[in-house]
Amino acid sequence: MTQTLFDKIWDSHVIIDLGGGSALIAIDRIFLHERTGAAALKSMAEAGRKLVDPARVFAVMDHIVDTRPGRGDGTLMKGGEAFITETRSACREAGITLFDVNDPDQGITHVISPDLGIVLPGLTLIAPDSHTCTQGAFGALAWGIGSSEAEHAMATGTLRVSKPKTMRVSYAGQLQPGVTAKDMILTLLARYGAGGGAGHIIEFAGDAVRALDMEARMTLCNMATEFAAFSGIIAPDKVTFEYLAGRRFAPDPLPDWTDLFSDVSARFDSEIRIDATEISPMVSWGTSPGQTIAVNASVPVDADQKALNYMGLEPGQMIADTPINVAFIGSCTNSRLSDLRRAAAIVRGRKIADGVLALVVPGSSAVKRAAEAEGLDRIFTDAGFQWRMSGCSLCFYAGGESFPAGSRVISSTNRNFEGRQGPGIRTHIASPEVVAASALAGRIAAP
Repeated sequence: MTQTLFDKIWDSHVIIDLGGGSALIAIDRIFLHERTGAAALKSMAEAGRKLVDPARVFAVMDHIVDTRPGRGDGTLMKGGEAFITETRSACREAGITLFDVNDPDQGITHVISPDLGIVLPGLTLIAPDSHTCTQGAFGALAWGIGSSEAEHAMATGTLRVSKPKTMRVSYAGQLQPGVTAKDMILTLLARYGAGGGAGHIIEFAGDAVRALDMEARMTLCNMATEFAAFSGIIAPDKVTFEYLAGRRFAPDPLPDWTDLFSDVSARFDSEIRIDATEISPMVSWGTSPGQTIAVNASVPVDADQKALNYMGLEPGQMIADTPINVAFIGSCTNSRLSDLRRAAAIVRGRKIADGVLALVVPGSSAVKRAAEAEGLDRIFTDAGFQWRMSGCSLCFYAGGESFPAGSRVISSTNRNFEGRQGPGIRTHIASPEVVAASALAGRIAAP
């Protein structure tokens, strides 16, 4: 019987079919962060439960940790330091590998797991973070969970999961110059809505996907959760294998993963096809990632009034004429070395517009070091950007650092919900290239 890539991984991990569309699934990797990790580990300890295999569990300080230079355990979030210190103590007690605040391998979960070869093709990987789907770019079954599920998985090595339906999203042809993986996923969201993938795992396929490097594939899979999907996944290939070779936690030699693909005659529950040659640089106008248009387009005349009121926009308004206050490059979507290189190429030798606050937050300490070795940090700082330490900070508002009230932010992040980056903050999501160009222009602009 022919199978999809997802079916092959699912079947190889089913311990028992529980009926009703659910199964008990074996879990290969578990990733924790300081916002929820301590709670799960503390709950396990209080119940007298131990980790079934500490070697398969990893933790990192990324969500609450400060990104300002010279950071320590202190944060601007009230009570934030306790999250960090308690997670550190719990990880030591449990024997878990922890990438601490100033560890050389510290960074955002979905950046460092691939960087270190923790995620591998064919594995199941979970983390209490909805953007765990990022790691499906490696042909892994990776998805976000809650703290109680993390506790169950750490104690048993298993998790009860309802099997999602399958959807294939194929991008035919090749992208135009200046168009990115971020624009690919934003185009999908704009055309089919933020709920278009509900109940499905999305396999991204087609010529345009195969032409992407691994970092771009991660960007594509990262926003599968914005499509309401269970996760996203891409069949591993030579590009994947070459990326993983020699990584810290990757096996040597690498196993043979060449059978991890959807069979030619495999059937999906749903199919979407997009002509990649028609995709343009994109930017969101509203308060949902699905409320997105091309940078050279105007706000829809039938746009949702509530979203317009929050964003301070009018129907028919050209989005590229919209002034910005802040430009932010960072997050698990677009803070990898290739993202920083492309943005730096745009700002090199130029200055950000007067009155614009601009920041770059690398996705990991390793990315930061590599960028500095290439001089990218100097390009950004010479242009007027702040150069930060790695972490999730300012991607979402957790009660700590924020932008000035009422700011309009052009951001390489993945969500533009009301208050996502702070109370009253208006966020427009776009590629790092659009963010860089907008920082220079002082308004939303195409690269």
